[in-house]
Amino acid sequence: MASPKEIKQRRAARVRRQVKAVANGRLRLSVHRSSKNIYAQIIDDARGVTLTAASTLEGDLKSKLKTGADQAAATEVGKLLGERAVKAGIKEVVFDRGSFIFHGRVKALADAAREAGLSF
Repeated sequence: MASPKEIKQRRAARVRRQVKAVANGRLRLSVHRSSKNIYAQIIDDARGVTLTAASTLEGDLKSKLKTGADQAAATEVGKLLGERAVKAGIKEVVFDRGSFIFHGRVKALADAAREAGLSF
């Protein structure tokens, strides 16, 4: 029987494979959340390069937030990532939720990124 870690890795790989199949050359917005923080980055898979990123560990966000593990923190990270992406000329991405269900913090980050100008 597979361990919980292996199950999570398989689920993430399955989601990533589906995302890349429908990407049509678009960049990928990848999200990772831990019990204490949330991280997001926009990746160009063709070149294997991270173009922009944001997380709750950044100094200005860390001091502004009560905790890095709630929906308010995810919303702030989504806004920051969206602003950085628009500034870098990125408009359209594909959302990669990894092994996480699209609700709660992951959904809050996605909604905030959409409000900041990203399209997915």
